[in-house]
Amino acid sequence: MYPEQLTVPMSRDLTDHGFNSLRSSADVDNIMEAKDGTFLLVVNSVCGCAAANARPGAKIALQNDKRPDNLYTVFAGVDGDATARVRDYLLPYPPSSPSIALFKEGKLVHFLERHHIEGRSAGMIAENLAAAFDEYC
Repeated sequence: MYPEQLTVPMSRDLTDHGFNSLRSSADVDNIMEAKDGTFLLVVNSVCGCAAANARPGAKIALQNDKRPDNLYTVFAGVDGDATARVRDYLLPYPPSSPSIALFKEGKLVHFLERHHIEGRSAGMIAENLAAAFDEYC
């Protein structure tokens, strides 16, 4: 677990922009079982590529005309139970943080793993997500 004084601003970087924090495995199961509409799920992280690329890219993508119905986030290393449960729904992909997943009607339809985020600009990530929003939302 990371110190709260370090992670709270990183969490707020998303929650202040409309993302809802999932804190427990039950929270995760509730959104997954709803199976209606679309939602974006960001697995947040303390790493530099989350700060420079993943979080900004996700926020920029939300300026797209089409966008997910709901926005969620879990914080790897902070929300342990929720993150572990999210990773069950992301199988067969291995654990990856940061990562960004788009779900439609309860099914994973688009996924950016850490290796898709690292070394790419926030703009590139936003373009990738916007194209997925155009297709699935």
